[in-house]
Amino acid sequence: MDSDKMSALQRDPQMQRFIQAETQKQRFNQLVHGIADECWELCMPDRPGNKLDRKTESCLTNCVERFLDTTNYVVNRMETFAK
Repeated sequence: MDSDKMSALQRDPQMQRFIQAETQKQRFNQLVHGIADECWELCMPDRPGNKLDRKTESCLTNCVERFLDTTNYVVNRMETFAK
């Protein structure tokens, strides 16, 4: 693509919103995968069997819930600063 077309796309507000939304989706997906990896490493030190024991299940649940709490807190703070 030549530089004139690229420059026109970069100035297009609709295209900028689309790129921003897609970038945010990608970051969120990376964050989710990262926390899943962290929770897995924390709660599953050994190779899992056919069924999770209560301790492992509780650990995974707690880890994910803390992640969601933190995410909600950060989003709320960002919304506060954006106003």
